[in-house]
Amino acid sequence: MLIDQIEDVARQAGEILLNAVHPKVFTKEGHANFCTETDEKVQEFLIGELRKVVPEAEFLGEEDGIDVFTKKMSEGYVFVLDPIDGTSNFLYGYRPSVVSIGLLKEGRPFIGVIYNPYDDLMFSAEKGKGAFMNGKRITSSDRPLKDSLAVFGSAPYYEELLDHTFELARNLVPLCVDIRRSGTAAWDTCCVACGRVSLYFELRVQLWDYAAASVIAGEAGCAVSDIEGNPLSFKGPSSILVRSPGVPDIPDVFRQ
Repeated sequence: MLIDQIEDVARQAGEILLNAVHPKVFTKEGHANFCTETDEKVQEFLIGELRKVVPEAEFLGEEDGIDVFTKKMSEGYVFVLDPIDGTSNFLYGYRPSVVSIGLLKEGRPFIGVIYNPYDDLMFSAEKGKGAFMNGKRITSSDRPLKDSLAVFGSAPYYEELLDHTFELARNLVPLCVDIRRSGTAAWDTCCVACGRVSLYFELRVQLWDYAAASVIAGEAGCAVSDIEGNPLSFKGPSSILVRSPGVPDIPDVFRQ
């Protein structure tokens, strides 16, 4: 099966992370926005192996610095790759960091595979066929927000969003058990999908942050939208709000 082949590639990419030692570090535009030689090595590996799986596919990867859909991409298959989601975590030995592979078909989400090699956790989903963690079907939580954890991303590369982000986080704390931040959008979304937390938000994520994770969350029963409740475009950057079935309505803190 196609999804099995993609999972196998993700697992092999995870081995590259586990075996990396003192990689060279480069900086990109934005506050504390890092890339390492391991990011580049993993992306090169992913493109080479996934091209064997779907030869006709186009590719969008974080380390290309390109997040623009072409007409050809909208009409066929495109792999959207984040070789290491959580590069700062990876750089400082703070877990988790994940490999994220999204496959879009005619511009819409089709398959999502996210692998955390440090805990050997493989999340995967194909549109209409459910979501899985290490081969076992997962569904999101039906606990209300008041009985759940929430997670958020601080969009650290966009300093103009920091005040609003932390205002939302502060206002969310009294509505839930507590709030967390992991440093990887894909992982946070998977945590909502498998029921560990009930809500995740971030004011700006890139396509490679949400292309794979949104499929997994949607197939696990989550509501996935931008911060205002609109469908994600799958054509570029967006805010994101992921809610479990236990959070059927967008909390008022996001409507102010």
